[in-house]
Parts: sequence; C-alpha cells; structure tokens
Amino acid sequence: MGQDLGKERFSEAEYARFGERLHEQLGVLRELLDRPGFGEGPTTIGAELELFLVDEAGRPLPRNAETRDALGDPRVVLELGRYNLEVNLTPLPLEGRPFERLAAEVQETLTSVDRAVEGGGAVPIGILPTLSPEDFTKEAISDQNRYRAMSRGLRRLRLEPFVVKIDDLELAVEDVILESANTSWQVHIRTPPDRFARLFNAAQLATGPVLAACGNSPFFLGRQLREETRIALMEEAADDRDVERRYRKDGRVTFGSDWVREGAYELFERYVRDYDPVLPELTDNTDPLDVPELRLHQGTVWHWNRPVYDPSGGGHLRIEMRALPAGPSCADMAANTAFLIGLTLAQSERDLTAYRFGEAYQNFYRAAMHGLDAKLSWPGRDGEFAAADLVLELLPEAREGLLGAGVTPSDADNALDIIRQRTRLRRTGSVWQRETLAKFGGDREKLVRRYRELALSGQPVHTWS
Repeated sequence: MGQDLGKERFSEAEYARFGERLHEQLGVLRELLDRPGFGEGPTTIGAELELFLVDEAGRPLPRNAETRDALGDPRVVLELGRYNLEVNLTPLPLEGRPFERLAAEVQETLTSVDRAVEGGGAVPIGILPTLSPEDFTKEAISDQNRYRAMSRGLRRLRLEPFVVKIDDLELAVEDVILESANTSWQVHIRTPPDRFARLFNAAQLATGPVLAACGNSPFFLGRQLREETRIALMEEAADDRDVERRYRKDGRVTFGSDWVREGAYELFERYVRDYDPVLPELTDNTDPLDVPELRLHQGTVWHWNRPVYDPSGGGHLRIEMRALPAGPSCADMAANTAFLIGLTLAQSERDLTAYRFGEAYQNFYRAAMHGLDAKLSWPGRDGEFAAADLVLELLPEAREGLLGAGVTPSDADNALDIIRQRTRLRRTGSVWQRETLAKFGGDREKLVRRYRELALSGQPVHTWS
C-alpha cells in the first residue's frame, strides 16, 4: 500500500473500464501460472510492520509524513492514519538463520523510526490504548491520493455510516478511518504454484493456534474487549456491504469460507468476481508480466490470508499472512513468524480438504476472542482442547517444518522457545497490558509509555516486568 495514485477521484466510466481490465488480466495471470518453471526459486520470507507514532505522553501523534521524510528510508511508507507508518522488511531466504536476521532488522528499523519522531516515538502494538473518538476524523487520513480514493471508493459502495459493533461497543463513523486503529505484523512466504493450495490451506489452519499465542490488542476506546480486538474491528471497519442487502457472504476483510482446491488462480478469480473495485486507476503499462490493475485490486481485498502475485524476477507467488498483531518486541515478532511459518509448512504435508473448514474458521475467531483460553479443535484429534495445551503440542511439529526447510536447529529452537515460555507463563502482550493497566490505576498514557520503553528493549514480552 506504499505506492500512491495519480488522483483521488474517478468517473463511473473509469470504474467500468477498470473492471474490464481485471477480467483481461485474469486471463494473463492464468497463462503465467501455467508456464513451465514459473515462480521457481528458493523459499523466501518477508514481513511488513505497521507502527503507531505517539507523543511524549503516549497519545497518537499525527506526524507520519514528517517522520518518513526525516528518515529518508525507502523501507518506510505511509499508512492510512497520520499516526501510522509501515516498515517493509528485507526479504530473506528461509534456510539458515532467518529469524535471528529478521529480529535484528526489526530492532534496527524500530529504533530508527523511534528516534526520528519529533516530540515522541514509535510503538509496535495491535491497537493503541490511548486512541479516542477524536482521532478518527477525515483529517486523520494520511495526505495521499491512495487513501482519499480508497475512502471514496468504499463510500461509493456503502452510503450509510460504517457501524462497528464489538461486544458492548457500538460506534458509527462516516469513513474507513477506523482501519487505522489496527496495526499488524504481516508475514509473507514465497511458494511455487503447484504447492500453493496446500500451503495456503495449511496457513488457514495454522493461523488459529498461532493467533491464540500472540494476542496484543485487548483495548479499544477505553474498553477492555477481546484478546485480539483488532480482528473484529478490522472486519467491521472495512465492510463494504450494504447493511440492508448482504449480497456477498464474506466481507472485504474475512477469514474466508472454504478451502482452496485448485490453486492461487481460484482466489484471484474470486476477488474479481465477488468484490467491486474501490481504486480504479488505469495504467498504460504494457508489460505482460505486470497485470497492474489486477494487483491493485487484489490489494484492496483484505482477507486474513491472501495470495500475492509479484512480477519481479520473472514473476512469483507469495502467501501473505495478515492476522498477527504488531509487537510487542522484535523477539516476539520473529518468534511469532517462526511458529506460523513452521506450522504452515508442517501442515502442508497433508490434504486438509478432508477436514471440515468450519472448524478452522471457528478456531480463528475463538482464538481472537479468548487467546490461550480458547477451546480449539485439530485434524486427527477428537474433541476440543485448551489453546495453551494445543500450542505446546504443536511446537514440535512447527520445529520439524522449519528444519525441513533448512532453518538451523538453534535458530528454530531460540524462536520457538519464546512461544513455549510465553504460553507456559500465559504472558501474551494482551495479558501484560491488562495486568499493567490495573497496576497503573487505569492510566492508559502511563501504560503506553512503559510499553514503548520495554518494546524498544527488544526483550520478549513474557520477561517484561
């Protein structure tokens, strides 16, 4: 989402022509995916880290453009809210010591961004506890055509206010700015086309128990809600469906409703068939590898796991896993990545389409609501299990998945041990936030200041005081 558009307003004729190009480029993509040797290459991983900028008191600070300009780092781009930035981390081979290297780059970039924020710093956290309704005005949207156009495009589809309902919280807004309340740690893995379906389904299954161990978003607008409130908030804040006419089963942000059976094309085709364009910018690009309109459209359908087509290097596919929250520290995010990638690789060895998809779906939303206290099911095992127990039982499978991909045993063990200790101690980021806020007498600004200090230390959250 870092590349800006040429303008923010589009005509109905441009929407129509954009739709035509999507269908044309679907055909191009199918031909590319069917080419012998397409997408071959070493398995690589990457990540995107979304951040909040805060002032010295711990309140959101709308200075993302100034901070980006001061940094002059091409890895750092603007996000939707003026108090958000995104860091695009360097892709690296999965074999070797990827999680050690990933943690080091996160620490380096987080420290750099924090130092560049005039009058404040940077915080990697799922939802900033000090957000207030005054932070969600149209003026809070970043000064880019892309975000103003996205706002217009979604309001074109849904004229009535966007209503967010989470437990006992109900909030109506006129725009998609509530999306800026959520910051994520988004993990990518490159995959060849012939392995895509199995890896994607495995990522869907793995996301539930991994999310249960990674909660870091318990508060929103002064209320204590869910272990990962971010999941419900994002789905509600970007739902483009008309309230009276639910013409599509899945929202624009969703876990999905079935396994993938044919491959990546199946998902791209579904995105074009089921989701109206919101950013209909037409290009003059004639490179047959690029399919620019299709890639732009795909970037506006925010499924928790989604396919990515990248034309670089002759073209390749990735799976983007979007469900994990930002933070708490570089060590935690590297560990979360290791658990998610390892468990995905391990589960991709089996055909999951024989397993009822509804149980994977249920696992995901239960994990978001209850974290390590959730009750989860698992293929080949009867009944339901406490999420904490299931996580500990799945860690050896994740380890085998990583070792099979060439990760050194010490790097895999160091990363997964953080998950093990966090789970045994039941000390997720959400637990730490709840306990610390209680100790601080409900002082959310003090909570954020202490959180930022500890996040910058690089130490995993289960060791925080």
